[in-house]
Amino acid sequence: MSATEFAAAQWTRATGAGVDPHEYRRVTDGLTSVADWGPSFVRVGHGHLQRAESAASDLSAGEHLLMAARWFHLATLAPYAEAPRAAAEADHALGRALAVLEPGARRVSGEGFAGWLRGPADAQGTVVVVPGLDSAKEEFLDLVSALLARGLAVFAMDGPGQGVLAATTTFVPDYERVVGRVVDALGVARVGLVGLSLGGYFAARAAALEPRVTAVATVSGPFRLDWDDLPLPVRDIMAGRAGDADAAQEFVRHVDLTALAPRIAAPLLVVDGDQDVIPGVTNGEWLARLAPHGTYLSVPHGDHLLGNARPDWLPLLSDHITHTLTGTPA
Repeated sequence: MSATEFAAAQWTRATGAGVDPHEYRRVTDGLTSVADWGPSFVRVGHGHLQRAESAASDLSAGEHLLMAARWFHLATLAPYAEAPRAAAEADHALGRALAVLEPGARRVSGEGFAGWLRGPADAQGTVVVVPGLDSAKEEFLDLVSALLARGLAVFAMDGPGQGVLAATTTFVPDYERVVGRVVDALGVARVGLVGLSLGGYFAARAAALEPRVTAVATVSGPFRLDWDDLPLPVRDIMAGRAGDADAAQEFVRHVDLTALAPRIAAPLLVVDGDQDVIPGVTNGEWLARLAPHGTYLSVPHGDHLLGNARPDWLPLLSDHITHTLTGTPA
């Protein structure tokens, strides 16, 4: 795949993550190969760090730090030898940003997870945002902002094989155990879950097996995956996150919600984009049908993660989680 094709494929994902579309175009138009992606995006991230250092206000500094975190994370989407360092820089930039913008934000970590708890201490509900195959907590800052705006507390996390933990851990199929440890660490009686891409599977599985999950939503999440159907680039990413190709195939074998969906007692919203071309992640309707309290939202023009259609699903999802957790209209 050429740099131009790769940049086009990542366009709505990057802009959906909150980077400036014009800056994205300027950066990607200058790429001569996909190998330039990581170093170029890291340079942009460092540029935002420099702007933060010279900013005239804490607000401006924090905004540049948040933008740096986004660019450092996006640097890891293409094959890149320094991806672990970029992920660490994304994590560090996010922490610096929150120290400036939200001094009350709290770093919470434990076995197989790390992230930031944001929002009011007396929030009526707490939501855990679960990333996917090659995403991380830095990718979904706008989703977190939408939930925070509704008065919820939000824990955006990296789990095993994800984000800042990708260099030292690998995927686990029993993600409900990770969610259970997260709930314990947060010290709350119940949580809502929002899972994106492969995180949709993690969230649905956890909702079926962890009784403290009382609200759940998935976005572009797989109902079932078949190794033979997955494109080679997805297999390669999966192998890297699972440990090797054999481990990846074994992990994929577990990605099947047929038996678990009927056990999801929590109200569930399933969001798909009809233009999603990744095999296995456009079959969420089955999850919604089998879950006792499932609702299905299909966006005709939405692609993977629906970065090109946020007004069509983000407010609805945020309201669903808020109403379910608090029992009041959002």
